[in-house]
Amino acid sequence: MTKARVVSLDKLGSADVIKLIDKELPSPAKGEVQLRQTAIGFNFIDVYQRSGVYPLDLPTGLGHEAVGVVEALGEGVTGIKVGDRVMYMNAGIGAYASARNVAADKVVPVPSNISDEVAAAVFFKAMTAQYLVQKTYKVKAGDIVLVHAAAGGVGQILAGWAKALGAFVVGTVGSQAKVAAAKSAGCDAVVDYSNPNWVEEVLKATGGKKANVVYDSVAKDTFLGSLDCAAPFGTVALFGAASGPAPEIQPEILNKKGCLFLTRPSVFPHNATHALLQENAKAVFDAISKGHVKVQIGAKFPLEQAADAHRAAEGRKVSGAIVMIP
Repeated sequence: MTKARVVSLDKLGSADVIKLIDKELPSPAKGEVQLRQTAIGFNFIDVYQRSGVYPLDLPTGLGHEAVGVVEALGEGVTGIKVGDRVMYMNAGIGAYASARNVAADKVVPVPSNISDEVAAAVFFKAMTAQYLVQKTYKVKAGDIVLVHAAAGGVGQILAGWAKALGAFVVGTVGSQAKVAAAKSAGCDAVVDYSNPNWVEEVLKATGGKKANVVYDSVAKDTFLGSLDCAAPFGTVALFGAASGPAPEIQPEILNKKGCLFLTRPSVFPHNATHALLQENAKAVFDAISKGHVKVQIGAKFPLEQAADAHRAAEGRKVSGAIVMIP
């Protein structure tokens, strides 16, 4: 057996509930690979799950994504060999660990030109941006794209990727302090949605034209305004709820606003099969290689300091992605 250091929670709450324990890791089961993990990605959903906003059954680990080196293969695993660099984002909660067994069909190879830390920093967020700009609405040159929370982790990637595809990108932020980050991410114009007339400001920035697509991860504070910002036959993609659930609407309002398309997509159904996961991961790594997806690592923490990583994120003390090193 392999010894692993893993984060384990026996209760939900503040960052103080995060504990690191030693665990005996059995040999990988049929269809599994054993990874020696080299970099672990942090996502804000980790905070929601740890704190109980999204409750988990206890005891539980934390974390969704990590990069590692294959140390052992379970029975029946093909197409992967010991020594391969791979990563995952949907192999079940428990990525906060020095070693782990995961299903082989949940891992993807990491290209040699992309470091472990860069891959861990951006993969989950970039896979979200990927389906939004390539599947939910295929962004093309000349489009007007509105990205809410454009200074956030996914928002910055979305803005930069849409800009690289030739779109005119308007970003919104929740405070003036975040304007510079949104502009540096690729936004042509930035609007503060805490301003009551933010919809007017968006239309002013576009010369009165409405958006072909609105990417809304804020919901409660922005959703009704998002409908007003979408062009006739435009798409409103509601993919998060940072400010709380979106107000309920009657479907008829979509007709009155211009025959709009409203969707509530999420990342995991877009990667439900091994083939889809491989295809979408390749698109993400290609975008990183081309510079369409830029990666800013704001802080690195040893796994032993996972609680400090959470405190830094909750205190908004880090600009850029957080990575943990086992």
